[in-house]
Amino acid sequence: MKISKKVGLGDPSDNNQHFIDLKLKLLCCRYWLLDLWDCHDMVFPYWRIYWNKNEGGQLIHNDKVTSMSPEVLYIIPPFTSFSSQFTKNHIHKTGIHVTGKHLTNIIDENEYKERSLIHFFTHFNLGVPFDNVYPQIIEIELTDYLKERLTYLTERLKIENKDFKLTFNLKLQAFIKETLTYIGPELWKTINIDDRVLKVIRFVEINVYKKLSNAEIAGLVHMASNSFARLFKQEMNISVHNFIQNRKIAKACDLFEHSNNTIEEVSFKLGFSDRYHFSRVFKSVTGLTPATYKSGKYT
Repeated sequence: MKISKKVGLGDPSDNNQHFIDLKLKLLCCRYWLLDLWDCHDMVFPYWRIYWNKNEGGQLIHNDKVTSMSPEVLYIIPPFTSFSSQFTKNHIHKTGIHVTGKHLTNIIDENEYKERSLIHFFTHFNLGVPFDNVYPQIIEIELTDYLKERLTYLTERLKIENKDFKLTFNLKLQAFIKETLTYIGPELWKTINIDDRVLKVIRFVEINVYKKLSNAEIAGLVHMASNSFARLFKQEMNISVHNFIQNRKIAKACDLFEHSNNTIEEVSFKLGFSDRYHFSRVFKSVTGLTPATYKSGKYT
């Protein structure tokens, strides 16, 4: 028997295998009763999965209104501009307005299903380059497996919604990954993007705190600025400038959620000229001011 040099990997074969490195990072997972869900022009740097146990929720993207069904999961990729509403209590035409409460095991859902939206959501990131797919709202029909996972997750969230045990974490990750397998292959073309574009994406991610010029970035791949800008837009469906802004705002959101940095400190760290410039860019990307995002008064 021939022994492979890769025995250190526990692999006795000489047949090289190539796997995709998907870096799933969980951000939140909640089960709520929503009385009001008037959220307009939201854009965030992470993935969302929404599911409503009852009728009445709507999602709006590019002027298309989608009435949400209990038999469907709704996936919203990062930087997708969308709005939401609960048709039985629709009040505000602008801004972010949400009222409701966490569902617990002492609440009878049946008492609320006619007047509230029974709403499950989870937010997560997948890492570069998978957080830069084409903006859209994706509908996935519930399979028996996904229904079983949802039942487990929602029942556990009624009992505990803060310090999750390993089993819950693993099952939530399995639920997200299983859901993503039903997305069409056209969404995942980012794994086949031009090597020059991928090199720049990785460079931006590593150097997100620095001020980056188009000339510097194009020079990394030995191209003229205009030529690389055309290539990047063709591959990523977004300009280099907007991509860099998006990554900086994504990092700002991460800092707001996982540090005590002030708005001024985050602005300075990310290379903005001042807080006001940072605030303008932040609102243009997310639809919210940094202060509103930092307060957590949105969903």
